[in-house]
Amino acid sequence: MAPRRMETKPVIFCLKTLLLLYSFIFWVTGVVLLSVGLWWKFMLGPYMLLISSSPSNAPYVLTGTGVAIVLFGLFGCFATCRGRPWMLKLFAVFLSLVFMTELIAGISGFVFRHEIKGTFLTTYSDAVMRYDGRDDRSLAVDGVQRRLHCCGVYNYTSWLSTVYFPVSGIPASCCVSFSDCSIADLKNATLAARKVHKQGCYELVTSFIESNMGIIAGVTFGVAFSQLIGMSLACCLSRFINANQYEMV
Repeated sequence: MAPRRMETKPVIFCLKTLLLLYSFIFWVTGVVLLSVGLWWKFMLGPYMLLISSSPSNAPYVLTGTGVAIVLFGLFGCFATCRGRPWMLKLFAVFLSLVFMTELIAGISGFVFRHEIKGTFLTTYSDAVMRYDGRDDRSLAVDGVQRRLHCCGVYNYTSWLSTVYFPVSGIPASCCVSFSDCSIADLKNATLAARKVHKQGCYELVTSFIESNMGIIAGVTFGVAFSQLIGMSLACCLSRFINANQYEMV
């Protein structure tokens, strides 16, 4: 039995090292998700009014998932250091739950991407039509147009049929250069066409989503399936520890 134990111990040490490294990386992904969730909530909150007509739970889901992964990652490090088989099996169960959650979220996002685009079109069009330059949705529209260098839903002509245009013209957030964009120019549809951005915000956002959907899906499924590595390492380490304890008996 002694030679068998001598053969098993290096394998256990190797598995422990790999699982500790994996648990640390897993913990880091939790911190990243937690940071993204908080950033989404506090920095992108106003823009969410343009994506959905009702408050989005996505920031809370990301934050909650991040907190859970951080705790699971710490537990994985603790279970690996302690070397208790039942802890390692429990860690594998935690990883399987995270794997299922991420897989379902990734598939749902990919399947319902066209519904998301349709909701964005409806909500953004309504925000443009009801624009007054003062409320939260109007400020969010200004922020999108200013940061993405776009104007209106499809183009600047989306503003010509709004209640805001006869009073104040096209919003200044559409201007290519603020120093060369007067209120008089923005009230004149012909002059405004030469002063504002040509591309519509809806086309810009949806083209970005479509062009990067493959990358987003690949990263999502890659992160999800990486949990299988952790589950395999935890189960293998638990089995080898059990075998080593049996040989000692």
